[in-house]
Amino acid sequence: MGKTRDQFNVIITGATGMVGEGVLMQCLNSPEINSVLVINRKACGYVHPKLKELIHADFFDFSGIESQLTGYNACFFCLGISSVGVDNDTYYKMTYTLTMHVAETLSKLNSDMTFCYVSGGGTNEHGRQKWAQVKGKTENDLMKLPFEQVFNFRPGFIKPLPGQKYAHKFYKYINWLFPIGRSIYPNGFCTMAELANAMINTLSHNDERRVLEGKDIIALAKE
Repeated sequence: MGKTRDQFNVIITGATGMVGEGVLMQCLNSPEINSVLVINRKACGYVHPKLKELIHADFFDFSGIESQLTGYNACFFCLGISSVGVDNDTYYKMTYTLTMHVAETLSKLNSDMTFCYVSGGGTNEHGRQKWAQVKGKTENDLMKLPFEQVFNFRPGFIKPLPGQKYAHKFYKYINWLFPIGRSIYPNGFCTMAELANAMINTLSHNDERRVLEGKDIIALAKE
């Protein structure tokens, strides 16, 4: 049975990246979202009555800002780095250690929070690729934290929203591939709107812990 609350207060990380920006844009336009707090190392460049921005340099130490992180229903965690050109220790620190520190802090401060983690297609803690192992361990350990709900999102190719400032430039050259890829392999292709709307729709669920592949994301976005 879904929740009866009409509006939600959410935290977004990674709003200066493509995924985080897209989720922010959808949340600001959603009547279900009452307020948005973005935690960034630098300003995201958006101004909106719903939006509060918290500039914080050290994501490994939230002790000085904990008082500003209470009263939220969800965290949409969109912060991450590519494994390309990054040594294993750095990737582990910036993917697993950082994510778990933020999540552990928020779970302590907001017991009824839903945590949505943007992982990636092919994630597997016991897989062959190092990035997939690290992402998989992150997913599995997030599931153990005392959140009300945890959803691990595994999108593949994401089609950006029109007007995104932080979308990778190469997307404008390859977006024509999206309808072809979607028809051939729908599990690996979703739109930014679908990903963001699926996150918002998790807030109407109760006490769930799920991994969402591409088709699951598309289905949840339609709820």
